[in-house]
Amino acid sequence: MDVFYSFPTETLVLNATEARIKAIYKAARIGLRGDTLALAAGMRPQEYRRLIQFHPEAELAELKGHADGEAEMAAVLRKSALGGDAKAALDVLKHKHGWVAKQHVEIQVDDRISILKALEMANARVDQIAIEGIAISHAEP
Repeated sequence: MDVFYSFPTETLVLNATEARIKAIYKAARIGLRGDTLALAAGMRPQEYRRLIQFHPEAELAELKGHADGEAEMAAVLRKSALGGDAKAALDVLKHKHGWVAKQHVEIQVDDRISILKALEMANARVDQIAIEGIAISHAEP
């Protein structure tokens, strides 16, 4: 048995009202994007996408909200860094100025190696290999 589903086909008319623009700006300012921004601004995601297609001021409100939110956080981080917060200062240097701390690798060896001792050990190994080689070569038919 086939089941028929009915889907609403009415076209929603969205206008870029002042209240809607403010809601988009407010959601963007706190860092929301995409579908989350649309829902927080009181719209379904597809409604929001349609709105920004036909009303450029809605997209501008989103861009302005993101810019103002980022500027606000940058000012807080900068104030902390200038106030002596070393972690904040390092984060600003790393993420905004591309600074990378130098990597230092230091190896310290306390053992002293005698060249004569090293030669003796190498000769002993060569002699051992030679003896094993002779024993193996005599054992093979």
